[in-house]
Amino acid sequence: MNTNIKTTNVTLTPAITEYVDKRLEKISKLLQSDPTVQCDIELARSTGHHKGDIFKADIHIVGTGKNCYSSSEKEDLYTAIDDARNEILRELTGAKGKRISIVRRSG
Repeated sequence: MNTNIKTTNVTLTPAITEYVDKRLEKISKLLQSDPTVQCDIELARSTGHHKGDIFKADIHIVGTGKNCYSSSEKEDLYTAIDDARNEILRELTGAKGKRISIVRRSG
């Protein structure tokens, strides 16, 4: 799985990169290390109309037969990453279960 991390109004530190890589391990296991899968992650901080800092994490996975997107806005960057990851895992496991169910019904 190829991973790209883009930041907007946030400096990308090695700690954030390590945290994102650690959180994406379960997703890469679920995708069975398919080299054609592209994972784009955008981490941003919006300070416009909110009081304080609001962090946003977007995850977009594109591959053969896969197109999943999740987005989360939280007050903490790490919780936004976790929330987006949980949403994308829910989408991927649902698609896997649906695919298996269709194969079993047709057999």
